[in-house]
Amino acid sequence: METALKKAAIAAYKELKTASGIYAVRCLATGQTWVGHAPNLEKIRNRLWFTLRQGMCRQAALQAAWNAHGAADFTCDPVEVFDEEALGHVRDRIARERLAHWRAELDADML
Repeated sequence: METALKKAAIAAYKELKTASGIYAVRCLATGQTWVGHAPNLEKIRNRLWFTLRQGMCRQAALQAAWNAHGAADFTCDPVEVFDEEALGHVRDRIARERLAHWRAELDADML
């Protein structure tokens, strides 16, 4: 019986839909904004905060702002969620275009 439960859990996990899209990280103290694309918007904040806490963020300006102001002054919010079924095989091209759009719209740096 336990094997059947494991198989059902694995099947349910494989069917799980994740939202991908564009997100913005903002420093409330300085007003700086960074934008990026993530295949899973629900998990990107945890990943970013972990790298920032470890001092390993590739975006030097973001790491410097984090070091100066701390986690309390930062937000991470989705700005656009992609419809995965509509994107299909052109997902990467659309993501690049929308990322450029939001970078210009928010006067933000890239992540």
